[in-house]
Amino acid sequence: MRVLGIETSCDETGVAVFDSKQGLLADILHSQAKLHAGYGGVVPELASRDHIRKLLPLLRKVLNQAGLNKEDIDGVAYTGGPGLIGALLVGAAVGRSLAWALGKPAIAVHHMEGHLLSPLLEPNPPGFPFCALLISGGHTMLVTVNRIGAYRILGESLDDAVGEAFDKTAKLLQLGYPGGPALAKLAEQGNPDRFYFPRPMLDRPGLNFSFSGLKTYALNTLHKNGSEAAADIARAFQDAVVDTLTVKCRRALQQTGLNRLVVAGGVSANQALRQRLKAMGTQENVQVYYPRLAFCTDNGAMIAFAGCQRLLAGEQTNSGFSVRARWPLDTLPEI
Repeated sequence: MRVLGIETSCDETGVAVFDSKQGLLADILHSQAKLHAGYGGVVPELASRDHIRKLLPLLRKVLNQAGLNKEDIDGVAYTGGPGLIGALLVGAAVGRSLAWALGKPAIAVHHMEGHLLSPLLEPNPPGFPFCALLISGGHTMLVTVNRIGAYRILGESLDDAVGEAFDKTAKLLQLGYPGGPALAKLAEQGNPDRFYFPRPMLDRPGLNFSFSGLKTYALNTLHKNGSEAAADIARAFQDAVVDTLTVKCRRALQQTGLNRLVVAGGVSANQALRQRLKAMGTQENVQVYYPRLAFCTDNGAMIAFAGCQRLLAGEQTNSGFSVRARWPLDTLPEI
C-alpha cells in the first residue's frame, strides 16, 4: 500500500510517501522557523496561512520525487491532532478532499503516535514491547507500547512540556526562536560547576514531570548574575532537564521490566540527552532507539508510516472530518 502523509500540526509542513513493501519513497519538509522568528514563537494564524501556501506545491513535488502520479496513491494520511486547530484544518481539508476525489481511503493520524512509531522507519527498528519517552514541543510523557495502539501512559508533564521549558528559558536568555537548539548550543560553552538547578519531582515516587519551576529558577539566577552568566545558566538548565529525564526513564524501565527504550520528538535530537541515555542504557542493559535526526522534528514520513499501518488494519476516516487540539494518546484503538 502506498500512502501519502501530510503533517501540518504546528509550524512545519511535511509531506511524504510511504510504501508498505518498499519503505519510504519520498519525504519533503518546509520549516516556518524564519517566519515566526521575529515574534519569538509560533503565531497560529501565520502558521495556517503558510501551510495553505506551501502544501499543494509540496504535494506535487513529493509525488514527482517518488516518481508517482496522484492516481498511484492507495491512501492518504493526515495529522488529525493534537495541534493548532487552524494548522491542522489545512492538512485535514486537503488530505480528505484529495482522498475523496481519488476514491481512496483516508485516515486521521495522532501526531504523537507518529512520533512514537518514527523509529520503526529505521533499518534497525525496535521490537514490541518497549517503553517510549515522547518529548516534542508540547508533550512530555512516558508510555508503554505493547503493539500499535496498545499504549499505557506511565507519566506526563503536569505543566510545561520539556520542549516548552527549553523555548521559554531560551527566550529569557534572548537566544531567539527556535530556542531549544540555541540553548543547547550555548550550554556547550557553560561551566557545569557554577550553578546547580533543582531536579524537579525526583524526590517523590511516580513518573510525572514538572518543568515550569526550572524556567523560574533560571529567571531568578539570571536576575542575580546578569546576562554574562547566560552560558552557565543554559548549562545548568540543560543538565537539570537531562538528569530528570534520565532518572525517570530508568525508573520506568525498572518498573515495567522492559529492556527497550524509544526516544522520539524534537527534544530527542539533544546530544547531551542522548549521551546520558546511552550511558544509562549500558548500565541497565537497555537498548535505546531514536528516529534519524531529520525525523525528530515534525515530518510527513511519520504520518505516512503510522497512517499506512492503520489503513492496512482496515481503519479509515469517513467523508466528513474533524481535528482536535487535544487528543489523549491512550484512547487510540489497538491494531
